[in-house]
Amino acid sequence: MSILTIIDNEFATLKYYPETKIVHHVFHKPISGAAFREVLDAGIELLKKYGAQKWLSDDRENMALPPEDSEWAKIDWFSRAAAAGWKYWALVVPPYDLAAKQNYNEFIDNVFDQGVRTMVFTESESGLAWLKDIS
Repeated sequence: MSILTIIDNEFATLKYYPETKIVHHVFHKPISGAAFREVLDAGIELLKKYGAQKWLSDDRENMALPPEDSEWAKIDWFSRAAAAGWKYWALVVPPYDLAAKQNYNEFIDNVFDQGVRTMVFTESESGLAWLKDIS
């Protein structure tokens, strides 16, 4: 499978899988502010450019977001991503961070209201397999 690497820095990697039309980000450490928004906005551009509907988020190394980033994601980013065609979200969550899990629960509720089907995983391989199985 060919993979396009869009962003690869100390905070995150953003990839695109052309054959399966999957956007995939991995956060390497806690991320917020401009670095966080750059990754997610670049992912929206991939949804638009390639007609993708699937997103794999590997957020295991992230923590709960600062309130301003949470609000930006809920109020601005999720609606733009859904409008760009986003339909399926495989979310890989941090295993031990309770605050982060609560933060992600809010996000899941928000995207559900916008028609995005979400499954939560503890490792990326299962999330990727789930997305590949969706037609």
